[in-house]
Amino acid sequence: MSFSVVTAAQDAKKAARKVAKLGDSEKKAVLLEIAEQLMLQAPEIMTANAKDLYAGANNGLSDAMLDRLKLDNARLQKIADAVKEVAEQPDPVGNMSSVTRLASGIDVGKMRIPLGVIAMIYESRPNVTIDAAALCFKAGNAVVLRGGKEALHSNLALADCIHKALAKFAIPSAAVTVIPDPDRAIMNELLTLNQYIDLIIPRGGEGLIRFVSENSRIPVIQHYKGVCHLYVAAAADQAKALSILENGKTQRTGVCNALETLLVDAAIADIFLPKVAALFNQHDVTVHACAKSIEAFAGATAATEEDWHAKYLAMEIAVKVVDGFDDAVNHIEAYGSGHTDVIVTQDYSEAQRFVRSIDSSVVMVNASSRFSDGGELGLGAEIGISTSKLHAYGPMGAEQLTTEKFVVLGDGQVRA
Repeated sequence: MSFSVVTAAQDAKKAARKVAKLGDSEKKAVLLEIAEQLMLQAPEIMTANAKDLYAGANNGLSDAMLDRLKLDNARLQKIADAVKEVAEQPDPVGNMSSVTRLASGIDVGKMRIPLGVIAMIYESRPNVTIDAAALCFKAGNAVVLRGGKEALHSNLALADCIHKALAKFAIPSAAVTVIPDPDRAIMNELLTLNQYIDLIIPRGGEGLIRFVSENSRIPVIQHYKGVCHLYVAAAADQAKALSILENGKTQRTGVCNALETLLVDAAIADIFLPKVAALFNQHDVTVHACAKSIEAFAGATAATEEDWHAKYLAMEIAVKVVDGFDDAVNHIEAYGSGHTDVIVTQDYSEAQRFVRSIDSSVVMVNASSRFSDGGELGLGAEIGISTSKLHAYGPMGAEQLTTEKFVVLGDGQVRA
């Protein structure tokens, strides 16, 4: 029997009404069961993931993409732990805020409510299947998940864990739907189903996000590429700067919060750049350098305009010497993607100026860009990092998957 995305969306809308009515204790129990099922079914998940990895390698996936695709026991445990953390967080649904008594005598407040049905379109990252399912469920939503063909076996194995947990508590499996067919035509049809789906969240390469944004009839929260900058100011602790640079660039290159551009203040360039060159030599980092920095790096190529926009997803980085704070900020404003930008400085006032000046969704002082992640920022997990400002900006957890409605409490008042 062929898969019908229309039927799946209709069923998700029905399921969303039931999920929205679940209490905190019920949602918590389901999420803890999902975490338990992940570990109980670890062998099956690893077998499915091995199929995806084998196919990906044979189809020429890059090392960075294969790293995103890979699941092992440690990563699976981390995914399960994230679900547990989401389960233990306060329930955002039903919270009242800003209750005010007006001159008319009515009390006006706002209550958090689920969005409804969320569709997630993403590429070869099977952890997103669980993160998105857990966060949407915690926020009282149903979710339709369309992963990439590279992770199909892994995603279906993970979906089985979710559905076993839902069945144990008599919750419709349509509360979390993993589309079992990677046919692009199904994704195209999904983008038209605005009568059933309330929000689309694409997560992946820039091409995918642009396609979804341009073709969807449903509101889209965008997660564009992370051209993350590190500005090493004249007042930086250079040892801290090197550590932050190493972690941000070399720990995992295939992630959106990896560093792509290093900006170094001209006042310390002569001293700091040789240290950077030695660090990059250790990790075989390819350097695209500006005219003022290229002599510090053996084998570097001259940076072009494209390099300042680049999301390398590799052991590769652009380097530029800047003439002070304003020049650094101007560069980030011109080439940043609104994702994550970092300053290293021991000057408190300069740090505060940077925080106020940079408009990115995450701005950091003396910390690695790799902390730009929902789990690391206390959200338990994330469904993505929004680089558009409506209605969320930055890492999105359960609360960002809700909206608010006005609640008015009266005692017979009528409008004059």
